[in-house]
Amino acid sequence: MRNERRGGMSRQQPIAPPLSGGRFVFILIMVGLVTCVLIGRITLLQVIDRPFLQSQGDARTLRHEAIPAHRGMITDRNGEPLAISTPVVTLWANPQELPSDGIQRFMLAQALGMSLDDFESRVERYRSREFMYLRRQMTPEAAQRILDLRTPGVYPQREYKRYYPAGEVAAQILGVTNVDDVGQEGLELSYQPFLAGHPGQRRVIKDRRGRLVRELGVMREAQPGGDLVLSIDQRIQYMAYRELRAAVAKNDADGGVLVTMDARTGEVLAMANLPSYNPNNRTGLDPRGLRNQALVDVFEPGSVMKPLAMAAVLESGIVDRDAVVDTSPGWMRIDQFTIRDFRNYGDLTLAGILEHSSNIGMSRLALQLSDTAIWEKYNQLGLGQAPGTGFPGEANGSLPAPVRWSRSERAALSYGYGLSVTAVQLASAYTALANGGMRLPPSLLRLSEPPQGIPAIDPSVANDLLSILETSVAAYTGGRRARVEGYRVGGKTGTVRKSGQGGYTMDAYRSVFAGIAPISDPRIVTVVMIDHPKAGEFYGGAVAAPVFSSVTGNALRLLDVPPDHEVEE
Repeated sequence: MRNERRGGMSRQQPIAPPLSGGRFVFILIMVGLVTCVLIGRITLLQVIDRPFLQSQGDARTLRHEAIPAHRGMITDRNGEPLAISTPVVTLWANPQELPSDGIQRFMLAQALGMSLDDFESRVERYRSREFMYLRRQMTPEAAQRILDLRTPGVYPQREYKRYYPAGEVAAQILGVTNVDDVGQEGLELSYQPFLAGHPGQRRVIKDRRGRLVRELGVMREAQPGGDLVLSIDQRIQYMAYRELRAAVAKNDADGGVLVTMDARTGEVLAMANLPSYNPNNRTGLDPRGLRNQALVDVFEPGSVMKPLAMAAVLESGIVDRDAVVDTSPGWMRIDQFTIRDFRNYGDLTLAGILEHSSNIGMSRLALQLSDTAIWEKYNQLGLGQAPGTGFPGEANGSLPAPVRWSRSERAALSYGYGLSVTAVQLASAYTALANGGMRLPPSLLRLSEPPQGIPAIDPSVANDLLSILETSVAAYTGGRRARVEGYRVGGKTGTVRKSGQGGYTMDAYRSVFAGIAPISDPRIVTVVMIDHPKAGEFYGGAVAAPVFSSVTGNALRLLDVPPDHEVEE
């Protein structure tokens, strides 16, 4: 047993034979080579290729995001907002990241207000891209309800949307911006560089799903756009639009224009146009409503030009203010054309010619002038020239040069035919009568100080005509409906046949009134034009003059102009 135990105790595990010298060296060499390769690779990645790899990593996680710039506000002269930018959220998606789960896609489509078929069709069109809009310019609350679904591949984008508190009341003046907040019409377009501002930029880290991980800092601050202060008085603008709309509806007219200017500065206090549109909701938009007719559409002014032509007559010295003109028998024939008055008025003073709107009286005076006298006066009054407001598309009007004018053309020019004007040009011309002969160019922006006027009419002649205009709205005249309780006002009516392809129409008119108030110390000039009234009455004194009366009376009270102590009844 001892031998067995000893034998058992002496039994040992087999031991591997020692490595030969060649095998050991080979293993050491292989380990060294692997180590060198690893060290070389680490060196390559961490030192040589580090900038490239870092840039590639940053390109997949580091982003440069635009910071939208707040578009400048447009206000009226008293600081009341007319156009403001409100924050909105645009939702977009990466079609390649959208879930394939049908329930999630259905819930997303339903939240977006789309049918599943329409949603799938839209995703299919953009499936090869990494970007598609889902909904533009949503309210933050509505967008958050969709984001709360946590649908993969759906992301928000912060933007601004333009909002117009005055709606259709001032739509044509302001214009609109497109979905990218870029001006497309009106002052939004003409002052686009000033209003737009400059976007900023920030650096952020996002994960592979586009979610924000960390903001690294702002590289460039957003520069907000400038604020634009208009000459418009929102109170007068609302009231002018209301009265114009009521007149257009009452007279079943195609449209209308009203311009009220400050007689001391040329600032436009109100500019109303019909038809109009709601810039906050452009569905079913009538394209005619986009036009700012007061600045871009022209018309023959008719008899409202007679006071301005009378200025040329008085300045010429061929007659004085007390002159009497024989208008019998109420018609005259010139160059195979027949000019008529409403009836035979017989002998008329200069004031009587304007009171009765006598074409014969004006024609006989005009034919005593030089060939260019009336043209020169109209030219001094800014007709046939761009008003210079900066509004896109403003019209020059038409004032034909006096080259080989016939006698009938000279006569027609004196009573407002043969030329075309905009409502703003006409109002600017009337500021010369209200401002001691100095014409004031129109301005759509609030002025810090009154501009230097342009001499257009002799001061004494302008004052004489101002008095004559007051008699033109006396209680016994066709312009009597322009009268304003408590204030002395003056003005001139006009009734103009519309022209068509075959010449002047027999049953389509424009009703016009241009006036000044108060005559004692002029503060405002207002021009009203109603296009094609079809309800029965069409004379300027019946259709346009009442609008002047309502707007002027309210405007004078809003401007705190004290009533006149003595008003002729």
